[in-house]
Amino acid sequence: MKCSAVIEKLESLAPGCLAESWDNPGLLTGRFAKEIRTVMLAVDASDSVVEEAVAQGADMLLTHHPLIFSPRRQINDGDFIGRRLVKLLRHDICCYAMHTNFDVSVMADAAADRIGLQDRQVLDVTYEKDGQREGIGRIGKLPAAVTLEACGRQIRDAFALSSVKIFGDGGRMVEKAAICPGAGKSVVGKAAAQGADVLITGDIDHHTGIDALAMGLCIVDAGHYGLEQIFVPYMETYLKRECGELTVLPAAEQTPFWIL
Repeated sequence: MKCSAVIEKLESLAPGCLAESWDNPGLLTGRFAKEIRTVMLAVDASDSVVEEAVAQGADMLLTHHPLIFSPRRQINDGDFIGRRLVKLLRHDICCYAMHTNFDVSVMADAAADRIGLQDRQVLDVTYEKDGQREGIGRIGKLPAAVTLEACGRQIRDAFALSSVKIFGDGGRMVEKAAICPGAGKSVVGKAAAQGADVLITGDIDHHTGIDALAMGLCIVDAGHYGLEQIFVPYMETYLKRECGELTVLPAAEQTPFWIL
């Protein structure tokens, strides 16, 4: 299957027009005419993931986060991103990223499905055309009102995590919830303004957490990778259904930090 044909399937799921203006999804390295037989899936194109793609003979590395974000004047092995790019090019591996376009078209609802979020709406509208409103995150109601502590446990278990970080009184009852996989600092105000009791997201720092509480909003920080790891199983299922001739291999990836 040609790389261009695989890309058609990817863009039918997550059109590039849904990506944020600062983002850089799409084919970052490789040839559109490359014959693709094996695709490796990962959240990040880290050193270990690129090495694994080479070792497994992958023809395409499909990631959530783009390997290239900012413009580059040179591609050489003088820095870690350059070394990854050189290795991918040397081994003729196409590298494709589905980032905020995937967040908008798939990630938000896939994460909301895991917690049974009901009567959901878009949390942060980033795209409007012909009456269609799409965007980052979802807001709705949990299946039942629960304590914040119980909500934290449910999130931890739904995403198979070892822990979550919680801002707020564990005994407080929460029902209206917002969920935003990835870094959710930018949507704290929007979640509070729309009456959410709790925001489920990642990358919440000390000051953002206490400011959220001052706005009446509790936080369950399940980690950036913790929520976005669902990209891999989702895309594995999608590619096996839509491109059955491909071999699809999830990378041996895990949370990039550990807690002592």
